[in-house]
Amino acid sequence: MIRAARHITRVWRDEAGTVLVELAVVLGLFVLMVFGVIDFGRLGFSYVLAEKATETAARMAVVRPAICQNVAPVVRRTLLGTLNLSVRNGTRCSDAPGVCRAPATVTCTGSAGQPQAAAILTQIAALLPVGAGPENLRFTYSYDPDLNRVGAPYAPIVTVEITDLEYQFISPLGAFVALAGGTDDGRLGTAFAFPSMSASLPAEDLK
Repeated sequence: MIRAARHITRVWRDEAGTVLVELAVVLGLFVLMVFGVIDFGRLGFSYVLAEKATETAARMAVVRPAICQNVAPVVRRTLLGTLNLSVRNGTRCSDAPGVCRAPATVTCTGSAGQPQAAAILTQIAALLPVGAGPENLRFTYSYDPDLNRVGAPYAPIVTVEITDLEYQFISPLGAFVALAGGTDDGRLGTAFAFPSMSASLPAEDLK
């Protein structure tokens, strides 16, 4: 009985192997922190690059033919403007109420078959997350009376939006969480929706 008690006491006080256990726990936390910093740093960098890509796409779109169909080529008069003989061609639309016929806002999504959208994507693809295509570009042409004149070519506000992209983590963060003793719910370290962003500029020459 006494011998058994001594044996139990000796086992209880034996610290052999505790260093390895502590190392496994600390190492798991350390690896999780390192790869977490790397991956979320990549995410921040990718966001900045995507912002630059959006601005570049907008600058390219404002000097190219309209990518969407049914964008008005010319600013036309309304009936009121036709009857008002004092309003001449070239009058700014905002100078007299009801002179210009406001073109409708037109929005469309890029496609591989649209040469202008494909050309824009070619220039900015290196700045976007992996897997971006023309369908991730959305173009909007909207009317601003201060930018347009009676009988002149239509000069819309051109907005380019980058949307529906996914960001891919390169490290298995979920596995590192499990290694550190946490619970991996299957979402950490997988792809997630990249935030949409847009840039707008007045059109310079849609021809």
